[in-house]
Amino acid sequence: MLGSPNGGAGAAETGASRDGAGIADRAAVSGRTVGGDQAHRPGLEDEQRAVQEEVARVSGPPSEAAETAPAYATHGDARLAALIAEALDRNPRIREAHALWQASRHRAPQAAALPDPVLAVTQHARFPQTRVGPQTTVLSVTQPVPGFGKRALRGQVAAKAAEVRAELHRAQRAEVVRLVKRAYYDLGYVDRALAISREEEELLRHSEVLARSRYAQGFGQQADVLRLQAEITRALNRREDLRRRRVDAEAMLNALLDRDAAAPIRPVALGARPATAIDGDALAASGRARPEVQAAQRRIEGAEREMELARRQRRPDFSVGVSWGHVLGRRDPAGRAAPPAGDGQDVYSVMVGMSLPFFRAARYDAAFREAAERSTSARAAYRTTVNETERAVRSTGFRLQSIERQVALFENALLPQAGQSLIATEAAYAAGGAGVVDLLDSQRVLLDVRFGLARLDVDYLKALADLERSVGAAVPEVP
Repeated sequence: MLGSPNGGAGAAETGASRDGAGIADRAAVSGRTVGGDQAHRPGLEDEQRAVQEEVARVSGPPSEAAETAPAYATHGDARLAALIAEALDRNPRIREAHALWQASRHRAPQAAALPDPVLAVTQHARFPQTRVGPQTTVLSVTQPVPGFGKRALRGQVAAKAAEVRAELHRAQRAEVVRLVKRAYYDLGYVDRALAISREEEELLRHSEVLARSRYAQGFGQQADVLRLQAEITRALNRREDLRRRRVDAEAMLNALLDRDAAAPIRPVALGARPATAIDGDALAASGRARPEVQAAQRRIEGAEREMELARRQRRPDFSVGVSWGHVLGRRDPAGRAAPPAGDGQDVYSVMVGMSLPFFRAARYDAAFREAAERSTSARAAYRTTVNETERAVRSTGFRLQSIERQVALFENALLPQAGQSLIATEAAYAAGGAGVVDLLDSQRVLLDVRFGLARLDVDYLKALADLERSVGAAVPEVP
């Protein structure tokens, strides 16, 4: 278990103070001080009850797993929390995934329902003659009834498909959260880098004034002034590149929020790097709650029910029905003279039928083998998803630890050394003991360290967002 190097009291330090932003930093670099950059086989009644329960479960309120917001941390950043909430409400990909999930929830009542009854009307062109008169019309209603257990299984298969969609909806929400965080952190880095770049320009202009003064007094060379002016131009070019990168990050965040791509986003000031507790084994175990892993598990359960349904398809289906036949009274002379008993009475019938799947065994065997292969595929896909989750947790966890060590190196060694070196070089330059090349080298080293530290802070936050996405939960923070 590791804690971030600047946790505890040091965690209160803001990004601006760690970069040494403002006039105090310039004064520090100029020589006064160096600031810190820091499955039951039911009978008919049981089957009906099972179907009703399954339909009610799937068609009821949205599942808690899919409706609860994905677990994520904002590390006390209220603005980031507001942006994530807006994205979860407005993002088109989330809305698409939600609509597909809701559509799949309406599939279970269809799959578990009885087939439509069949109404048939027969009108005889040549009336069949019966003892009680000619039969003219037959009206029948037939209801197909699937074999015991088939309807419930069909409903369960559809229900599992809906659960998969629910998990995919959760996964899309989690992915949008990750992308919002990364775009936000990129904006934070660019805005911090722009501030450092402006300070760099001011420092270079200060050095240019010093070089001009030395040249005017006969102690310096005009080449020193020109070299400093060229360095100022390079700083302006670097700032323009940063502005372009800010537009890219801004457009990305606006797209995630479903805003106009050109909508302005005010500068982002990132807070202190959070102190986290990284336990690889615990995080890998919690990764089983990741939406993709849960979706893979639901696919296995659905495939098992498909296998059971394919097995039951070998059993016969049934049909029941009733019919009514209209009979006219006798019209022949003998019938008119001596009408028989029941003359002209209509005919009523009850029908019971059964399918004969035994003659199509090869068809049902093939269907069962297909379902078995789908189950094998679903299990393999589950293992693939689990393995990928464990790989991502391991990789990202190590990246976080590596960044922590790098940050400690920057804060405890590189930054103080670069600041002290610049102070000494400026003093030597002012006294004529160092050239402008030495001064520029010292300034460039300090600048690279400050940019590097800002980049590491953002890389750490982005790695935390990636780790959250991998395990499907927020990474614990150290109080």
